[in-house]
Parts: sequence; C-alpha cells; structure tokens
Amino acid sequence: MFLLRKLILKIVKVNHYVLFITSALLVILSSILIVFVEKETFPTIFDGFWWVMTTVTTVGYGDYYPVTAAGRGIAIFLYIFGIGLIGIVIGKIIDMLTVFRRKRVEGDIMFKGKDHFIIIGWSQKACFAVNEMVDTYKNVEIIIIDELDEAPLLTENIHYIRGNASEPSILEKASLTNARSVVIFADDSLAGDQVTDGKTLLIASTIESVAPNVHTVVEVMEQKHIKNFQHASVDEFIISNETISSLAVRSAFSKGVSNLYNQLLRRSVGDDLYRIPIRPSWTTYRDAFQELIDEGATLIADRSDLTINRKLDEKLPKEAELYVICDDPAYQKIMKKGGSL
Repeated sequence: MFLLRKLILKIVKVNHYVLFITSALLVILSSILIVFVEKETFPTIFDGFWWVMTTVTTVGYGDYYPVTAAGRGIAIFLYIFGIGLIGIVIGKIIDMLTVFRRKRVEGDIMFKGKDHFIIIGWSQKACFAVNEMVDTYKNVEIIIIDELDEAPLLTENIHYIRGNASEPSILEKASLTNARSVVIFADDSLAGDQVTDGKTLLIASTIESVAPNVHTVVEVMEQKHIKNFQHASVDEFIISNETISSLAVRSAFSKGVSNLYNQLLRRSVGDDLYRIPIRPSWTTYRDAFQELIDEGATLIADRSDLTINRKLDEKLPKEAELYVICDDPAYQKIMKKGGSL
C-alpha cells in the first residue's frame, strides 16, 4: 500500500497531456486485449470497451465479465491501476474546470475570438451599453476591461479582463487587433474633467498604437479636449457633459423632444436608426429615397450628411453609407432584398 501510495502521488504530478494519453491508451489496449483473450465472452471490441469503461469507472453493471484466468488477470490489473488512474484523470478535469472558472471570474483569461466589441471602464453607462448591444445582436461577443477584482458581468458571450487598459499586454489579452470596435468610457471616479480626459487619452493612444485600424469611440468630458484625441487618430467622440446639457435645454424649449432622441438611441423603443445596403438599381438619392419610402423607411443620411432631401437628384456614390429610420419589420424586409454595404 505504501508503494501504491507513492506511485499514485507521482502520477498526480505527471503532465496533464501525458496523463490523458496514458489513460486513453490504457482503455484502448485493455479493450483490445480482453477481446483477444476472451473472444467468446467479448465478441466485439465495443463489448470489450464497454466492460473496461464500466470497470474503471466502478459502475460494474455485470452484463459482461471475464471467466478465464487471463481475463481475470486483466480485471485485477484494472482494479488496481485503471480505477486509480481514471479517478486521477477525472479529478484533474474537475480541477481544470474549477481553475478556468476562477480565472474567468478574475479576468485572467486570454480571449482568442474576433469581430468582438471591447468596452473599457465599467460604470452604469457601460452596463447600459452592454444591454443595448445584446438587445441589438443576441450573439454579440463583448469584452469588458477594468481593474475590478471580479467580473461585473459574465455570460456565455460577455467576458472580463482585469487590468490597466493603457498597457499593451492587457489589450492583447482582449485580442484588440481582431476586435470590431472599442468603446472607452470616462472614469467617473476621478476628480476633474481634465484628469478624466487625460486618462482616457492615454488609453486611446495605446489602442491606436497597437491596433490603428480598429474603430475607436471615446467618451470625452469637455469639447476643448477633442483636438488632443484627434492627434491620437481616435475615430469618434461622444461629449458627455455637453450632450446631456444640450438635450435638457432642447427638451425645455420643445416639450417632448427628449422622447424622439430616446427612440433613436434605444432599439427597444419605437423606430430606430439603421444602416442599409445600396442596391444596384439605385442611380440617384431619389431612387433610394422613393423605393425606401414605399417599403416603410425614411432615408435621412449618407454617413454624417443629413442634407439628403436637398440633393435627391445627385448621383449616389458607390462608397455611400445610407441610414434610414424605420421599425424592425421594415428593416428586415430591406435587408432581405440585399445590396452591398
């Protein structure tokens, strides 16, 4: 028993791959050997495999059992070594799953996917953003980067990486170069807009240096700081304080206008803003405008150009990015007709 205990302790320390391969070989060779030794009792290799598995997992149905001395010798070997080895393997698998779960909660897992979205800085705003993304695309992959001790939110498609987003190694863990887009939220815990925008700028600069082709959206506290972000080649800006203030003033001057903004900003309320493909039959903006009207959608913009209604007879460029306002059924109908984005 002392020697067996020493042997088991050594087996536990063996490399995982070696242990799994050894276990697989033990099961396969034992299945073949028992069929070779007792052909009448075990007619096929599958019958031998069934008996070996019920033996090493201590199930022991009793529907198959060896009757010769050689067969029973194989059984005794499996009782002594096979059951212990498989038990260790099962324990290793459970341990690996436990370690994986702990590392995932602690944000210590390397993400290897692509076309995902990265959200930097956890806050109530980030939480709303995640919910909006999930409502928009059910199977969207989202990476949250923050310095919290544990993941603020975890699901099958939502992952967490703990660390300072201004460090390239943390961004590499999030597979930044393969990401579809990055959204950086301002750190509300910092005192002063200048300090907050300074931290955001540092993160944005690191992102642009690591992955300049990834679309980056940044929350900026003060508009006067935007020129600093433009030097870092940031793609889009959301001016936090001024956006809220402007919406409040517009609502005060025009009663109910905030409801209109809320509909355009949230997919779960009313009609929404969608980007649509260009159809080969469209030559001018008027062609697109009229056909979309008939399908229940209103063409309002080409990229950031909102003057579509004043240039309906102009030629529709091939590189145009058209946006419409409509409900989801109309959008689905438009997308089924196809075109090129």
